[in-house]
Amino acid sequence: MKINPAVEQNMGIRTVEVQKRDLTQTIRTIGRIDYNESKVAHVHTKFNGWIEKTHANITGQRVSRGQPLIDIYSPELVSAQEEYLDALKNVRSSGSVSRGAADRLETILGSTRRRLEYFDVSGDQIAHLEETRSVSKTLTLSSPFEGIVIEKHALDGMEVKPGMMIYTIVDLSDIWVYADIYEFETAWVSEGLTATMTLSYDPGRKYSGQVQYIYPYLEEKTRTIKARLSFPNPNLELKPGMYANVEIETLPLKDVVAVPMEAVLFSGERNLVFVAMGNGRFAPRDITIGLESGDGFYEVKEGLSEGVSVVASGQFFLDSESKLQESIAKLLSARNE
Repeated sequence: MKINPAVEQNMGIRTVEVQKRDLTQTIRTIGRIDYNESKVAHVHTKFNGWIEKTHANITGQRVSRGQPLIDIYSPELVSAQEEYLDALKNVRSSGSVSRGAADRLETILGSTRRRLEYFDVSGDQIAHLEETRSVSKTLTLSSPFEGIVIEKHALDGMEVKPGMMIYTIVDLSDIWVYADIYEFETAWVSEGLTATMTLSYDPGRKYSGQVQYIYPYLEEKTRTIKARLSFPNPNLELKPGMYANVEIETLPLKDVVAVPMEAVLFSGERNLVFVAMGNGRFAPRDITIGLESGDGFYEVKEGLSEGVSVVASGQFFLDSESKLQESIAKLLSARNE
């Protein structure tokens, strides 16, 4: 197709040269702060009993690793202590028995000790039992690690059973943020990328984290992929339930053929650009596009090479003109027949 220079000027046609460039994209989205699932601990008992005293008695209380949580009385535990002391006494008084009998006594002692350990009796508590030779009415359950009590079901005098939830403790020194990534942005996102987060109540403060995991399924209602980000939280400023603004810095796509987004016409089945051939001549060309950058360019996978000039403004007029010329040519061809 050839256009008169005066008409070309009136149509506002502007051309740009296709170049190789680095394409970048910054993903901006909303994130929801939540607990780090790997740092959540549930405290249960492995025997029937009754709570004599609660040491951690307030939801939201901060506890350290090994800090007492409850004192609990259990007939099973009292019986296990008595059996251990009896086995210990028999071993220590077995100097005159045969080697086989001594081995059997050692086996019984080991079995009764393991029973105490399976009841979560600590090594220090067993050592205290050996030293005092006195059965303790209650066992003190301690916190498995440092954190915040977010659920408490323990009350003084309450009966507890195996598997019953007593406490939920969460370490908030590291938190997770769930961010929604749109389908067209997912090709840019990968695990290990750096993420920056800001909160609405303190927009000037930035928190640095990392993309930890990208879930392998799509949320049907929102048409988004969920990404899990990890952020350190040493001062406990980031609180589960908060919403935050998240930016993910993606890796640049290096040295690729790129065309301005405004130069591409989409017809549904075709991605079309008009190539400037010189002397007012233009030719439509199908191209295959790839990723869309954040600064207004498409990656070109097929159809264009570096140095080619394409129309970046006025291509809609060229498209209309080409279709008109094609229709006229078909009409004349039909008349000649």
